Amino acid sequence: MSIYREYDIRGIFEKELNEESITRLGYALAEEMREFGEYVAVGYDARSHSPILFEYLAAGLNAGGMNVLGMGMVPTPVNYFCNYQEFDGITPCASVMITGSHNPSEYNGFKITINKAPFFGEQIYALGRKIDAMGMPSKVERQVIEIDALSRYKRFMIESFGHLRALDTKIVYDCGNGVAGLVIEEIFKELGFNAKGIYVDPDGTFPNHHPDPSEEHNLEDIKKLLASDGDIAFAYDGDADRIAVLTPRNNIKGDMMALLYAMKMKNPTVIGEVKCSQVMYDTLRQRGATAVMYKTGHSNLKVKMKELHADLACEVSGHVFFADRYFGYDDAIYATLRMLELVQEGVDLDDEIAKLPKVFSTEEIKVKTTEKEKFPLMAKLKELLQTPPASFPSIKEIIDVDGVRVIFEKGWGLVRASNTTPVLVTRFESTEQSEALRYEEALNALIQEAQNQLKV
Repeated sequence: MSIYREYDIRGIFEKELNEESITRLGYALAEEMREFGEYVAVGYDARSHSPILFEYLAAGLNAGGMNVLGMGMVPTPVNYFCNYQEFDGITPCASVMITGSHNPSEYNGFKITINKAPFFGEQIYALGRKIDAMGMPSKVERQVIEIDALSRYKRFMIESFGHLRALDTKIVYDCGNGVAGLVIEEIFKELGFNAKGIYVDPDGTFPNHHPDPSEEHNLEDIKKLLASDGDIAFAYDGDADRIAVLTPRNNIKGDMMALLYAMKMKNPTVIGEVKCSQVMYDTLRQRGATAVMYKTGHSNLKVKMKELHADLACEVSGHVFFADRYFGYDDAIYATLRMLELVQEGVDLDDEIAKLPKVFSTEEIKVKTTEKEKFPLMAKLKELLQTPPASFPSIKEIIDVDGVRVIFEKGWGLVRASNTTPVLVTRFESTEQSEALRYEEALNALIQEAQNQLKV
């Protein structure tokens, strides 16, 4: 059951993801999909075992009565894109992306969309319980129809952003040997950009650096290239649904990207996660936008966007979701082109960042715990926050939409249980660096007290 996570299904190839477990997964998923149609689009990332898992999954889906539309190796956004396309009269009712995203090369996983909605949370846990109790389905004749989703996606992007052809900005980019290179090179070439890429060829062993652009040390090479040859830089994670945007002066995080994108939208509704800077929420509201704070997680944000008819959503880590002029899912390639659109329209990204209120923010700080203890630990922490020690900083408000975001006089601190790993994730922000440190020390002391009380 450990492979069934909040947002996806993930594990180690052969040890947890093997022919039996994945064939059964496909069979059980077919039952969830059949009420919406009979075709499911399936793609995979650059990992060496992804094509093998495709065959296992297709066998299970076929046994469960679904026809598989095989798109081969693609970025995750191309997989999502297929849910809105027709291929020779066939429109898929669901899609599955086989990807380990930014995890180590021995990992792989499955991101599932059914009826244009993410399949996640209790849906995944219930599916896991069902699979755990079932036997191996009987094999049936292979029914896989090959489709060219990559060309369809690239054509859509080139046509949608043809107005960028006159752009003379020097662009550099790092695909991290993930799958972004399958589309970004041709799109940039067709649009006539002055662009130079590194680590463009897909290689699931990730020989140059880990494909996670939210970690600063993975950006060393692209920063050097930006310094010598570029005006703006982009970096992508392993499956191209997360982006990093770098300028000579800034590494622009997802929440600040959202502020920039929203500048060209009229009174937008923008959803951020609990880790987003207060500067983002306050500035959006000052500009006339509706700003909503919600749970972390790409599936959570997609569902909330649809519920609120929002225009844009973001995570600090670089997931950016556009419903404005797009389909409402996270797509790093599309986010790249929308950022270049701002540049073409004369937006000086660094100047806009410089205009914002100055705050001191920590990166995500992780507190190790266990899968069993992390949620009881959060419950105990919430209890202690009701009657904190006399020395604890003055609390103005506690927001508990996802963990606890404690609002203090000059900033905030966040503690939440990760849905994917055995850690508590913390982040702190203040208008004064000393206060940010004070909030961090105070909340860490309270976490330690909660741990001590749970052990008694």
